[in-house]
Amino acid sequence: MIPKLIATACLSAVMMTQAHAASALVLLTDFGTADGAVSAMRGVAYGVDPTLQVSDLTHQIPDYDIWLGAYRLYQTANYWPQGSVFVAVVDPGVGTERKSVVLKTRGGRYFVGPDNGLFTLIAERDGVAELREIDESRNRLAGSAESYTFHGRDVYAYVGARLAAGAISYEQVGPCCRASRWSSSPTKSRC
Repeated sequence: MIPKLIATACLSAVMMTQAHAASALVLLTDFGTADGAVSAMRGVAYGVDPTLQVSDLTHQIPDYDIWLGAYRLYQTANYWPQGSVFVAVVDPGVGTERKSVVLKTRGGRYFVGPDNGLFTLIAERDGVAELREIDESRNRLAGSAESYTFHGRDVYAYVGARLAAGAISYEQVGPCCRASRWSSSPTKSRC
């Protein structure tokens, strides 16, 4: 009887110390892979949580082709489990006043990136449960405040990784907002 109790206690202790299974983090960019930009984004994600499952949707979107980026998300997102976090960076407006957002679909998937039309097809097909503007004063890679040209690394990969790892809740991303670049407004959003 005692050996069985010890075995049960040991098994319970092992199960309690297992890491929380993080959500998948999926990257899509127009960066290509010839330089270190994608690797830097992956490094930021692993810096948040070295156990994250980071996958590449594609990095071969032609420069600034928002429509093709939107289509690749539309083509693949429903094959990923609920809770998956997509970081999408096709951003001709980097360094401008465009919003940085996280969209939550009705199906429970998250899309992190610029509010420039990249999430239009997803919003139309899957519906918008909520949209939040990223509060960069709280959700930005430490030491990157002076950088305005690499939001993919400094804001989007960082926020996406924190969300996927459970380091922040969706509500901690920032305030609710309305999209400015969609062809169909998310009128049924909670915000």
